[in-house]
Amino acid sequence: MEGDFIKINKWFYPFSFLYGMGVNLRNQLFDWSILPSKSFNVPVICIGNITVGGTGKTPHTEYLIKLLQKEFQVAVLSRGYKRKSKGFVLATPDTPMTAIGDEPYQMKQKFPNVHVAVDADRRNGIEQLCSPHITPEVEVVLLDDAYQHRYVKPGINILLVDYHRMIGEDVLLPAGRLREPERGKNRANIVIVTKCPHDMKPMDYRIISKQMGLYPYQKLYFSTLVYGKLTPLGHKGEEPATRQLASLEKDEKVLLLTGIASPKQLLQDLALYTQHIETATFPDHHAFTAKDMANIKRRFEQMGEGKKIIITTEKDATRLNGHPHLDETLKAAIYTLPVEIEFLQNQQESFNKNITGYVKANSRNSILHKVTDNHRT
Repeated sequence: MEGDFIKINKWFYPFSFLYGMGVNLRNQLFDWSILPSKSFNVPVICIGNITVGGTGKTPHTEYLIKLLQKEFQVAVLSRGYKRKSKGFVLATPDTPMTAIGDEPYQMKQKFPNVHVAVDADRRNGIEQLCSPHITPEVEVVLLDDAYQHRYVKPGINILLVDYHRMIGEDVLLPAGRLREPERGKNRANIVIVTKCPHDMKPMDYRIISKQMGLYPYQKLYFSTLVYGKLTPLGHKGEEPATRQLASLEKDEKVLLLTGIASPKQLLQDLALYTQHIETATFPDHHAFTAKDMANIKRRFEQMGEGKKIIITTEKDATRLNGHPHLDETLKAAIYTLPVEIEFLQNQQESFNKNITGYVKANSRNSILHKVTDNHRT
């Protein structure tokens, strides 16, 4: 049910109050144009949230990539959290994960024809991506996790809200997990309630729609997670020995290995297939150490005999595959579980038209034609 992942630490309310003062002042400075927000002559779509992690940014960004790459040259710009490089880095097929971060690396591996870059300075990153000397053909830029990066003014702001952690029931950091007050949602053009149950009732939609309290200019969508086939870690063959989640047997033991912000939803979903699940949980973007690898192997061995498997996420797989301390025997037991999103209430067509219509109307060619027509008149 919605709100079931929310935990509030009331002892931290005084610190949340101080934090809120700083966030409100910063937002006011942008609203008053004292701090500048820059627009670009290329369509820019921001995908982000106002909570700390776990809303499904990567699968939603990948959905946009799949939608747009059919017609446009897409670029993705991320901060590259926990990377071991600095400044602007444009990924190539050979760029190591450590140079760009796990999520950008994942997207580059899955979508090799898409430009993937990282830069903490998003304005500079977009300028580099639009440079005629670097990637002159870029037609649309997707800003990953940049909702609070207000130095860039995107054409479309997409706000993701976790169904299990509705922002109206949460509070500011550090007592809760809000990065900014709930009214920050007013900057969004599109709000997507993510991780919804597949069987949501019509009444649930109405309750959430009322609870969100959006303005007429904002569009509300609902999405749910859809899992792909379990794939052996690091397999690059034409026909990997994949497995459907439904192939898990009730007595099959699973070690769920995660280093993501919110693994609770994944744990709940796997419990539908087997009752024998143990967890090895690490912080988001965790850099696995030799000690971690030894502990994971020990945990797996302690699960005893019989059928057993290790399941991890695509993001974690980027940090596991090729790890110098990953035992080959252990590697053979690890499967990656891809995750995608689907829109509920037959909203997919509406969402797709909203996105593609904006990109077509604001493409460089479209803008050039408008300028030419204006000169003619």
